[in-house]
Amino acid sequence: MFAIARTELTQIFRNRLVLVTSFIMPVAVSAFFIYRHDAFASFASLGYIAAIVMFTVGAFGLYTTTVTTLASRRQNLFLKRLRSTAESDAGILSGLILPATVIAAVQVAGILTVFGVVAGAPSNVPLLVVAVIAVIAMMIGLALATAGVTNSPEHAQVTTLPVSLGVIAVASWVGITGTEELTMLKRLLPGGAATELVTNAWNGGVALSDSLILLAPTFAWVVVAVSFAHRMFRWEPRR
Repeated sequence: MFAIARTELTQIFRNRLVLVTSFIMPVAVSAFFIYRHDAFASFASLGYIAAIVMFTVGAFGLYTTTVTTLASRRQNLFLKRLRSTAESDAGILSGLILPATVIAAVQVAGILTVFGVVAGAPSNVPLLVVAVIAVIAMMIGLALATAGVTNSPEHAQVTTLPVSLGVIAVASWVGITGTEELTMLKRLLPGGAATELVTNAWNGGVALSDSLILLAPTFAWVVVAVSFAHRMFRWEPRR
């Protein structure tokens, strides 16, 4: 698994498109939100900005990169060749996904640390860490599911848009309007409960038990996505 991960990390740094998607775009968007956090404070909380930063990295840095990687490795038959080795299917996928996951986790940690220094520290750091882990797990699950219906790296530019833009839109909707109205709908949408969890962790003022229950919808999406991926994922190009 780790040998595959090292090889994949090298490929990431050689691919300019992946570098832009994984590094430049998330960091640029995050820097904008952090720089303009005072302007956003007029209609949204600091927790909302933290959630948007997290989902920007998760959507473009982790989700899109993972889908593109798996589609590319399938197209050039690298996945098929890996299955002829002693590595298990789970080990192969873990090795391919690990570099993008670690990079995304480091980015989120670094950006949120800077945001905390600039705008004020979060109220509950452990809860924020749990929220970040939950979002990373959800985005990986959604990436595996999307990779199952993505035929090529070029096709990934289309298939990843609904989820990438969708989770950011949901995060903005929940972060700005709250969950006082349409509570169940907002929490059940992908990213809705996680946004509320991040907001609670950063802003405080909510009981821990009320926040932890928000993990259920997020991990439910992980289960749904992985189940879909199990049925749809292909190791060889579709004919």
